[in-house]
Amino acid sequence: MNPFAALGLPAAPGLTDEEVRAAWRALAARTHPDRDDGGNPAAYTAAAAAYAQLRTPWGRSEALADLAAAADYAPPAAAPGRTTLRRLAILPARARHGRPLRLAARTIIAAAVALLAAAVIPGTPAEPAIIAGAALWLAFTAGSDLAPPPGR
Repeated sequence: MNPFAALGLPAAPGLTDEEVRAAWRALAARTHPDRDDGGNPAAYTAAAAAYAQLRTPWGRSEALADLAAAADYAPPAAAPGRTTLRRLAILPARARHGRPLRLAARTIIAAAVALLAAAVIPGTPAEPAIIAGAALWLAFTAGSDLAPPPGR
């Protein structure tokens, strides 16, 4: 069962609590069994189960993961302008408008640690580990020195 379809919502990660609640209330008002015309108990039960699953962000992420695991589901396309090539293309501008001196200092430190490891302990198993550690440290900490991407 697709809980998003049961509530008439798109299977998108950006849904808010209010959007899910509004869809649930509209559907519950149309299908509740206590209506004068008897409502639609089957549709109401399906909607209630879907709302119970989708009412929290965690539940929505779990439902999206379940849909992604299903063979007949294709995830939504990536937002336009957020491709990897675009991210790489704006990287120099983000570095220039961020904290370029701190970024340069981090890069110099990581390069110095890598060169020192290559000079002091060449050919040992620790050499590539230290070089990889310096590169990972630079990759994980350099983001704080970059300007935010456009649109944020």
